[in-house]
Amino acid sequence: MTAVLSQELQTWLDIATEAALAAGAVLQQHWGNLTQIQEKGRSGDLVTEADKAAEAAVMAVMGRHLPGHHSILAEESGQQGDRQAQFQWAIDPLDGTTNYTHLYPFCSVSIGLLAAGEPVLGVIYDPIHNDLFRGAMGLGATLNRQPISVSTTSQLSQSLLVTGFAYDRRETVDNNYAEFCHFTHLTQGVRRGGSASIDLAYVACGRLDGYWERGLSPWDIAAGVAILREAGGKVTAYDGSPLDIYQGRLLATNGHLHQSMQQVLQRVEPLPQFAPEALAELGVG
Repeated sequence: MTAVLSQELQTWLDIATEAALAAGAVLQQHWGNLTQIQEKGRSGDLVTEADKAAEAAVMAVMGRHLPGHHSILAEESGQQGDRQAQFQWAIDPLDGTTNYTHLYPFCSVSIGLLAAGEPVLGVIYDPIHNDLFRGAMGLGATLNRQPISVSTTSQLSQSLLVTGFAYDRRETVDNNYAEFCHFTHLTQGVRRGGSASIDLAYVACGRLDGYWERGLSPWDIAAGVAILREAGGKVTAYDGSPLDIYQGRLLATNGHLHQSMQQVLQRVEPLPQFAPEALAELGVG
């Protein structure tokens, strides 16, 4: 990365921080005061007035400061500008909407920058705990302006992992249930946070040792991937191949656990009792 790009990333990191904090202030105002909770077409995929207002706050800041050649992919408003642009922002104004609607304090604003499809910058703000995670290529990673790094845990038996379940889990046998059960038996525990960006941030700062999930969108993970890599972590596809941010499936670890987690993910077979046809017979789904 050239020195010029490094300077640009610092500027863009500060812009993203301003936007995330502005959106976070909106989420704090709406916390416990929601009046409009809707599903976006798939069971459990919620949107509220807080999501929309927070995204508007992000877009207002970005619109004032960003160069015109940058494009944006935002969860609520979709693609703005050329998706093939060299620089594209991936924005989730409220990652963890279901948690938020239930007043379960595990959610965030997530703003990531992709350069030619690769995450190079991220800001994640947890407005409930006032935790601000930041990172950019070559600039390191921080939590509340203090440097962070991944854990040193090297054995699955000593690890604490996290995962999640996609909205289509009732419709496909590839639903992560078998993987969850398998890792639960191999580790000290597996958590299900409900906010992919916070999951990645927690691996980055050593609160968790590894994370895997499927069914993710670029706005869920772009910021977290950039921060985690700057904190010394490793992120790939399940099989260890390079991450495709649009593929929706990732393995993220402290690096020490990567190979062992990768091996587990490649050998675990689905649980047939949770296949769609089996659930239909039980009247579930």
